[in-house]
Amino acid sequence: MRGWWAARRARLDGDDGSSVIEFLGLSLVLLIPLVYLVLTLGRLEAATFATEGAAREAARTYVAADGAEEGAERAVAAVGIALRDQGFHDDPSTALTLTCSAVPCLAPGSDVSARVEVRVPLPFVPGFVRDVIPLEVPVSVERVAPVDTYRTTDG
Repeated sequence: MRGWWAARRARLDGDDGSSVIEFLGLSLVLLIPLVYLVLTLGRLEAATFATEGAAREAARTYVAADGAEEGAERAVAAVGIALRDQGFHDDPSTALTLTCSAVPCLAPGSDVSARVEVRVPLPFVPGFVRDVIPLEVPVSVERVAPVDTYRTTDG
């Protein structure tokens, strides 16, 4: 009888089947943060691409325009296209900041600076948490485009 209990106890005390459970538990503990990190970094990379392209094209379209108002409209349109291309629905007129180095903005030889800023919210964070704690990463890029030195001024 003693041999039967010893064999039964050895079977109950063994590690049979626990390696699968440990593997699944460890995989979930490591895999979920890794997937979240990849999603977050992918969204930040998309924001970087969007703001880089938006700032570059905004500055280029502004200096190529005939007037300051037309240039501002074209720059805002370029920012909107670049942001939407990467899946951002921010208002392009608030995301873009244009500054000029000269008093008439399109004066020959001056520079025009376009700064685009987008706030990237962390994925899967509920709205009520975002209201209390700001869980977003600001991404901003600034590009400078020179106004042609031989440009004719229309006023």
